[in-house]
Amino acid sequence: MKIDQQIQPANLTRKINRLWELSGQKIRSIERHYDPANGSPVFTVRGRYTARAWTEWTQGFNVGAALLQFDATGEADFLELGRTQTVRLMAPHLSHFGVHDHGFNNVSTYGNLLRLIGEGRIAENPWERAFYELALKLSGATQARRWTPLKNGGGFIYSFNGPHSLLVDTIRSLRALALSHQLGHVLMEENDRRVSLLDRIKAHAAATAEFSVYYGQGRDIYDVRGRTAHECIFNTNDGNFRCANSQQGYSPWSTWTRGLAWAMCGFAEQLEFMRAIGDDSITPQLRKAAEATCDFYIRHATAADGIPYWDTAAPQLHLLGDWRSRPADPFNPREPVDSSAAAIAAQGLLRLGRHLKNKRYWQAGLTVLNALFDEPYISADSKHQGLILHSVYHRPIGWDYIPRGRAVPCGESSMWGDYHAREAALYVQRAATGARYLTFFL
Repeated sequence: MKIDQQIQPANLTRKINRLWELSGQKIRSIERHYDPANGSPVFTVRGRYTARAWTEWTQGFNVGAALLQFDATGEADFLELGRTQTVRLMAPHLSHFGVHDHGFNNVSTYGNLLRLIGEGRIAENPWERAFYELALKLSGATQARRWTPLKNGGGFIYSFNGPHSLLVDTIRSLRALALSHQLGHVLMEENDRRVSLLDRIKAHAAATAEFSVYYGQGRDIYDVRGRTAHECIFNTNDGNFRCANSQQGYSPWSTWTRGLAWAMCGFAEQLEFMRAIGDDSITPQLRKAAEATCDFYIRHATAADGIPYWDTAAPQLHLLGDWRSRPADPFNPREPVDSSAAAIAAQGLLRLGRHLKNKRYWQAGLTVLNALFDEPYISADSKHQGLILHSVYHRPIGWDYIPRGRAVPCGESSMWGDYHAREAALYVQRAATGARYLTFFL
């Protein structure tokens, strides 16, 4: 990756303003034309958002997009849309015991609304505040209930695959647990046993740092510092780690770049949260993992402009030659890029750079967004409901649409990619204007 050492947040203002203009059009189009009865919108096919039954993990991004739009532009109709849809659509996600994605769904909706009240962006209403707080308390406890104990005394929030499965994605979804804890909530178990949500945050983060991230210490022959495993498998009978695995990457021994991005953003954000609550007990593990993953992204995972292909060992990637030395090519005939990974990773780089006062990470994050917020990634076509083009969902299964005349997926968008692009744009917009620093926590 070729980091632009001169770019500043203000230099992205023109691109960010254009992003919000296009974003509003996309949100309104989805609201007019998409039927939530079909399930949560997940990714586009020929420019129209469609559902994909696997788990319901993207609805919060769809609803939360309107709240970010209001936050950035002050357009009141988007606030009303986000409020209305949160009440109408999001309640089942609060008590969804079948998924680990509570931070994605509920912090993007109830959490954003509570944050806007706390920042004074919307009027204080005690009953409205109490409603959002109650929702977030329930969401965090529900997430914490998905618990697998480990032999070392720790544990992790297990994925929708079952108690044996630790997904690297969940580190970014710990937002739900964090807010629930900050609101004073606990998980109540059998015999009124009180379970600390903070303890579960720290245990899960430590397990992810230990097992999902590599540190170049000879763990296996593919052990490169900062590489991540999408999934880690454990023996639930004795709590022992068994092996690495991958659900959406090419193999357990390669790095699926969106999983890497989730780790980058999640670890950086948890560093900020732990500092905010004055708890440094796991700071060394969080920092080690955050730095390793961000370094790997910069050195190994992306093309020169900071946009990654979908997996660092995608089987035809070598046929592109020295792909790291030039900007990513989403129209190449070999392997797709994943713009959604770039949107998530950029925020991780920015947050870690600010947290550590490290210019390299900070400038790298701005470099990624400078490419992402421009053609060929920004979607200017009013008929296309996606905001950020060239996102990939599940390449191994073949879920992604391949346009006629193309050999690999391109030209489509995802709910998580669009949402995280908006969130990153809001983050940089506030940095450029000197506004309040953007955090999910109180």
